[in-house]
Amino acid sequence: MSDQVEQAEETVETLHGCPVVYSRDQKVLLVSRDQYVSVVKSLLIDGFDVCIDLTGVDYLSLPNRVVGAGVQPERFEVVVNLLSLTKRERIRLRVQVPADDTTLASLFDVHPGTEAHERETYDMFGITFEGHPDMTRILMPEDWDGHPLRKDYDQGFIPVQFKGTNS
Repeated sequence: MSDQVEQAEETVETLHGCPVVYSRDQKVLLVSRDQYVSVVKSLLIDGFDVCIDLTGVDYLSLPNRVVGAGVQPERFEVVVNLLSLTKRERIRLRVQVPADDTTLASLFDVHPGTEAHERETYDMFGITFEGHPDMTRILMPEDWDGHPLRKDYDQGFIPVQFKGTNS
């Protein structure tokens, strides 16, 4: 039985030291927080020169989900989509971020276009990007309490008032 497990571990596809899985025929790298910036720099050298998107995901209600390749799931995940114009390829990176340490290095120095994406992810999920030049809110008022896209954030409501009716 242990030989089968060892064989399965040996057959895991990797790229730049990270396990590779596929989602809807797209290559997905499961990147650790420690490898994050160095892997993005390596992918830039490989031709993935455009950062299409960077966002967060809150998996509060799915703590035991399977991420893939033996990666330990965490409450939060940062998802980065990169594009190679010369290869005409996309690649997605998924980075697990624990609830008790919601920090990740900034990609601003590698892809300056991530400036607004990282601020939005901070604003909505509370994930802080270390080394970001302006880690402040971008969508919510500066004095807003909480992060609205977290699954444990109270939805609340704004009463709708119609002109000409009694409220």
